Amino acid sequence: MSSLPIVCIPCNRVEYQKASTHLVKHQYVRPLLEIVKCIPLLIPAIGKDFDLKSLAGKIDGLLLTGSSSNVCPTYYGAEREFDEHDLDTDRDETTLPLIQSAIEMDMPLFAICRGFQEMNVACGGTLHQFVQKLPGKLDHRGDYSLPVREQYEIQKHKIRAQKGGMFERLGLPPEFITNSLHQQGVDKLGSGLFVEGISEDGLIEAFSVPKKRFILGTQWHPEGDFWLNPTSVALFEAFGRVLREK
Repeated sequence: MSSLPIVCIPCNRVEYQKASTHLVKHQYVRPLLEIVKCIPLLIPAIGKDFDLKSLAGKIDGLLLTGSSSNVCPTYYGAEREFDEHDLDTDRDETTLPLIQSAIEMDMPLFAICRGFQEMNVACGGTLHQFVQKLPGKLDHRGDYSLPVREQYEIQKHKIRAQKGGMFERLGLPPEFITNSLHQQGVDKLGSGLFVEGISEDGLIEAFSVPKKRFILGTQWHPEGDFWLNPTSVALFEAFGRVLREK
């Protein structure tokens, strides 16, 4: 029996070679192996058939990844403004109840990009579907003409850490730079979430759930630049420490 923590990663449901596939990019697995030092375990996007509580005694934490798909707007009471092909409702039906259960159970959870947006919606918040169309907001999308790795390595904008939260407890600097590869973002903040970081244009870029061991969401991709960004390393190290606390 391994003494390493086990971290579950919900998959995306995508078409690959004309077949329906459950998929997670290796870039999310890599920091779990190299920094967190845990065993990643993939969860297929099977919707309500997945019950986190039945696994509670067998796993130690959760990682929610980014994706090219968007959370279905019906979950936050809005009309869809983007193409139907950008939906992944199988993932929505898996992750939204999972997030609610994780918060209730105080299970360590690290939510990245789409996972961050899912977490906001699961807590009753809403999303902007096209941040770049909003007055006064930056274009938070990546440069998709570049190779994938280079997109994540570009340090695009500053984050202002807010006082009194997890970032301050971890000793993160009051201001740091991150990558940016998204076009949706937080509109109304979900209930019970504490804002940890705000971008230069005022967009919420990180939040946590107070009084929980480690339930954190980041709109940027710390898994995509940890080899050159000390802040990204610090977040994964903190996640790893909490996973080992019993």
